[in-house]
Amino acid sequence: MERLGFWGLLMGSVEKSSDSRKLVTCSKNRDEESSSSTTTTTSASTPLKRSLSRNTSPSRQQIVVKTKPRGLEEETVASFGKQVVAADVPMEESIWAMLPEDLLNEILARLPPFMIFRIRSVCKKWNLILQDNSFLKFHSNVSSHGPCLLTFWKNSPQLPQCSVFSLPLKTWYKVPFTFLPSWAFWLVGSSGGLVCFSGLDGLTFRTLVCNPLMQRWRILPSMHYNQQRQLIMVVDRSEKSFKVIATSDIYGDKSLPTEVYDSKTDKWSLHQIMPAVNLCSSKMAYCDSRLYLETLSPLGLMMYRLDTGQWEHIPAKFPRSLLDGYLVAGTQKRLFLVGRIGLYSTLQSMRIWELDHTKVSWVEISRMPPKYFRALLRLSAERFECFGQDNLICFTSWNQGKGLLYNVDKKIWSWISGCALQSCNSQVCFYEPRFDASVH
Repeated sequence: MERLGFWGLLMGSVEKSSDSRKLVTCSKNRDEESSSSTTTTTSASTPLKRSLSRNTSPSRQQIVVKTKPRGLEEETVASFGKQVVAADVPMEESIWAMLPEDLLNEILARLPPFMIFRIRSVCKKWNLILQDNSFLKFHSNVSSHGPCLLTFWKNSPQLPQCSVFSLPLKTWYKVPFTFLPSWAFWLVGSSGGLVCFSGLDGLTFRTLVCNPLMQRWRILPSMHYNQQRQLIMVVDRSEKSFKVIATSDIYGDKSLPTEVYDSKTDKWSLHQIMPAVNLCSSKMAYCDSRLYLETLSPLGLMMYRLDTGQWEHIPAKFPRSLLDGYLVAGTQKRLFLVGRIGLYSTLQSMRIWELDHTKVSWVEISRMPPKYFRALLRLSAERFECFGQDNLICFTSWNQGKGLLYNVDKKIWSWISGCALQSCNSQVCFYEPRFDASVH
């Protein structure tokens, strides 16, 4: 019975909801039988909502629930009304023990990913759930949890720290990264539930890929030209594989060819050397099987086609008075340019453009409202970062420790609730938590 205590809490809300409806119905019948001067006919759900919103009894309290689930640490705040505070719901062990395995796995697969770490402490069977192939199969078929922000930093070379902010749940979770080797590595990016890092193991440049939820990682084979490179990782869920692209960075006086790692072959392949250009930023954006970089000479973009392994120049001129620009990939073929406009701090503004592939030009689609701009960047030379995923664009300011989110489709600006960057050396990216993302 003790093992089912957490399951009782998990499923108890259904029975509580049913009991609440019965109480409301009984109350309604008594009102109809009484000789009150006024009778109001309402649905069974309306009084419940009213009682929840107007309950001002001193017994109404705010409970801080602090839990330390296996692998994650969490602190959430929940408010409960008097009528929903109840003891553990008694359940028949003999009945729930007969729950079909497939049905149980499907139920658990639909829980938020971070909840899985909590329920693993219920019993030995659930503790091994992440090793159950049937559970991972059900999990791969359910819809995504939604976008999260992954923040990575180091208090010391041996103590990497990581926190994940769930946008749907509006909660921070601490994810242990002590399973990674003690290199001097930095965050490359995330895709499809995997996170990529690169760094120096002594004097050797290495690349590793990990799944933070599964606490699994692997080192990729060495590149043909094993120097420090700018990398980007892309995951193909349909093929259950991933690729890492090393661009043609200049190392000394030698131009390096583009290299692509394919997890299906576990090898790096050599491709065309990028034509001689003057890059204005090392930031890259990947969308629709194409990789984009900004160039000053020739002015425009360099595009790498993953299917052909060839580079092309796109003569898309940047907007006038652009101070700093970030390329951000949207859904499908959408490519955005985000940057500040204006030479003086009082005239600066943050704007967003979208590339018109037909006219090969940037079209302004939005401007950051002044109140958000002044709160995010108080100084004209203040540093900020910008990155995106699925038509969501995130702005972070290291000095202010704030995060701002823009939904391109809904045209809504909003502060990220509870966002407080851990360190000025923090590295941030969008992250999709998935148990079924394999590092092999």
